[in-house]
Amino acid sequence: MIFRSYMEHTSEVYKIFFSSLASPNRLQIINLLRKGEKNVTEISQSLKFEQTMVSHNLRRLERCGMVFVKKEGKNRYYSLNNKTIKPLLELIDKHTNQYCRHIVKGGDCA
Repeated sequence: MIFRSYMEHTSEVYKIFFSSLASPNRLQIINLLRKGEKNVTEISQSLKFEQTMVSHNLRRLERCGMVFVKKEGKNRYYSLNNKTIKPLLELIDKHTNQYCRHIVKGGDCA
């Protein structure tokens, strides 16, 4: 019973985490933040996204600990979690470059 509860909890946490990465808009924001910290206006202008949409997606990423926010005056600067998310993205890059290139070229996962 305890194991089942743990697995259900873990499964739900994984679902939230990976669904945060599944959004194309959030992925673009994350990739932009890999280059350094930015405020909402800078992100919006760079990606040509509405500021409200950027703010909404940043809140989701912040809740999952994927990005951190630092307040400077009236501005909030967002940065990628360099301790965990940046190395994870580097690992994903390595994996996808080695095993998933054929998918982009029109191949199949199977």
